Amino acid sequence: MPKIIWAALALAMVSTAGHAQAPAQDAADPTVFIISYIEATYAGKNQVATQLKQLRDASAKDNGLIRYEVLQRIAPTNQFMSLEIWKDQQAYDAHVASAHRKAFREKAASLLLAPIDDRQGVTVSVDPMQAAKARATGSAIYVVSHVDVGPPNRDKIIPALKTLAETSRKDGGNLRFDVAFQKNRTNHFKVIEVWKDQKANEAHETTAHAKEFRNVLTPLTGAMYDQRWYKAL
Repeated sequence: MPKIIWAALALAMVSTAGHAQAPAQDAADPTVFIISYIEATYAGKNQVATQLKQLRDASAKDNGLIRYEVLQRIAPTNQFMSLEIWKDQQAYDAHVASAHRKAFREKAASLLLAPIDDRQGVTVSVDPMQAAKARATGSAIYVVSHVDVGPPNRDKIIPALKTLAETSRKDGGNLRFDVAFQKNRTNHFKVIEVWKDQKANEAHETTAHAKEFRNVLTPLTGAMYDQRWYKAL
């Protein structure tokens, strides 16, 4: 399993809207990247949104935190996501055991349609310098795509994902373009994009490199191409 390189990313990060950030950590430490999916009842979605923001702010004080973002899906609006980066497994384990995380999980349980789905990722392509320039505003759009390929096709899609990321970072209005795979299901990839606004995202979708990636992916994919749009809380 390759070392995760999010600590290098953290060294260059600046504050962006909708997330808490702690001081950068030693780039030599193996970091932990967590994506959590939260699906609230429609009646309880505003309460869950408030509780998630409280958890994010409380977690900003935890030792070893590099980045913590909380997002709400544009549609349906009862779905949320948190993106966390921790210095190492020990820091993440301490956070999991913290009173504020336990309190959030207990309070939110009755407001959710399903248990919170936590997934650990390993990065494929990130650009620390790009992250340093990223200044997300209220109009920023987060696009999270789930890319599943059959296990034999895993090595075929990685070069295409890297090319997509490296090329897309040069597109106008791009603030971040990261690719990771799921640690316990390595043929499942997540593409995390941040765009200045919806217009920039739409322009990207029509570029030659975005279309070429889809051309490469289509015969390899094991599921429908799943893109989801979010905004930061």
